[in-house]
Amino acid sequence: MPRETVLPGHEVRAEDAEVVDAALEVLLDASLDPIVDMVLTRRDGAYEALTHDGRVRFQRDDERGTFEVLAVEGANPLADQSTDKFTPLAAEQALPYPHRSANAYPYAFEQIAQLYDSPSAPDLCVIHSAAHNWEDQGGHLGEHGSIGVVQARAPFVIAGKGVRRDGLVPRSGRLVDVAPTIAALLGAAPLDDDGRYFGVQDGVVRDDVIDITDGRPRHVIGFLFDGTNPNVLYQMAASGEAPNVARLMEMGTAYAHGAMAGLPTVTLANHTSIITSALPGHHGILHNAWYDRASGKQVITNSPATWPNAMALLGPNVDTIHDVVHRTWPDAFSVSVNEPCDTRADYSTFDFMRRGDVPPLPAAPDGLPFVTERFVRPSKDYSWSSVVDHMCVEQALGILSGHYRDVSYPVAPTFMWVNFTLTDAAMHEGGPYSEMAAASIRDSDGRVGAVLDATQQAGIFDDCAFLLVADHGMEQNDRSCQGDWDVPLREAGFKFRDEGYGFLYFGVQ
Repeated sequence: MPRETVLPGHEVRAEDAEVVDAALEVLLDASLDPIVDMVLTRRDGAYEALTHDGRVRFQRDDERGTFEVLAVEGANPLADQSTDKFTPLAAEQALPYPHRSANAYPYAFEQIAQLYDSPSAPDLCVIHSAAHNWEDQGGHLGEHGSIGVVQARAPFVIAGKGVRRDGLVPRSGRLVDVAPTIAALLGAAPLDDDGRYFGVQDGVVRDDVIDITDGRPRHVIGFLFDGTNPNVLYQMAASGEAPNVARLMEMGTAYAHGAMAGLPTVTLANHTSIITSALPGHHGILHNAWYDRASGKQVITNSPATWPNAMALLGPNVDTIHDVVHRTWPDAFSVSVNEPCDTRADYSTFDFMRRGDVPPLPAAPDGLPFVTERFVRPSKDYSWSSVVDHMCVEQALGILSGHYRDVSYPVAPTFMWVNFTLTDAAMHEGGPYSEMAAASIRDSDGRVGAVLDATQQAGIFDDCAFLLVADHGMEQNDRSCQGDWDVPLREAGFKFRDEGYGFLYFGVQ
């Protein structure tokens, strides 16, 4: 679907071409192959994906919305763009941290092109290997950020009124499809005769999951399990360890092959893509950190200090689901619980924070429901995320009951989004296959159950549709595979910025 606004984009400047070519020689040396999956760039009017043993050069036809391969040398690193690879869980575990020759890169051409539609795109984008362990980030056993299928793949479950009850189906989608599908399901008014709902829309309506024979829902409630591996989630639902997720899957449709995040497959970029239907290169939240050429400054969005105000960076014409809901129903009530992409929400956790009025947090997770004590004691991240997610449930339940923090909410929300953080913390720290990861899903599943119960108590359950997604996947890495491509670049005398890990900018201070 064409975007309304074509951004100026970025490609390597002529004055930087020589240094970029020299940097590529370093990055593509076979000695870095264990940590460098590929390097992406845009130069001379075309996009490239390069490795030490092959490369592909391609071009986009904006009028047709297609891509043309211009040249391939050696092994094409983007040859496999399948979405079904490494499903179900047994297939994923059979080949841990696959080399690119065995990996898949869904929507790779679109992924690369959208990134370079941003004027703040890097000169070189280094994609880390599936095995790479970021020792300087705590040696996490679970990782994401790549466009490899396991790191890009998020769960997608949709259920309730207006939704087909097909269960787990062998299909896939994209996270940018979530917002248009919610808009269509609710019956929101499109912007134009092309059926677009958002000013900048990269996603499509997933008609394959909608069935409004018995009417449309009056309410949509979405859950985000940050950083969740869908194969793990689906298996736990099937085994009875996540009964509320299983309930949603039984009363709706789930994509076995997941929904693909946008490049870079990181937190805030894809939270924003889910709520706006725009890819990171189009909505303005390019990464967790990047360099803004226009201002000559580093931009950091993924920190406690910057999250509440990150949406000030949204580009022109970028709409959120809250915009679409209010455009159709001006008196509707929309809610954003612990979700940084909250623009035009009537109620927002981050709005409290912007006002310096943080919702009450328990001092510790001790005694709270849906908390696995085995992990809150040794893990600070597990403990903190448990407290935050408990706060999320308190807000959601209060709003659904009609009263929270001395404020009455007499109207049930037309749209409510609830962001849970525990799964990301646990899958990073322990890896997606760990008992810690499983505990985080069990805890989060219990919290979903509490919200589902609240909709029943409010008398709106039968008039609700529900979604469950994540902002990206999570892949097990190899703790022995460590290293930093910045080291050989600096040893060779290059001066550059490496932002967000992997966004390389040359010719800037």
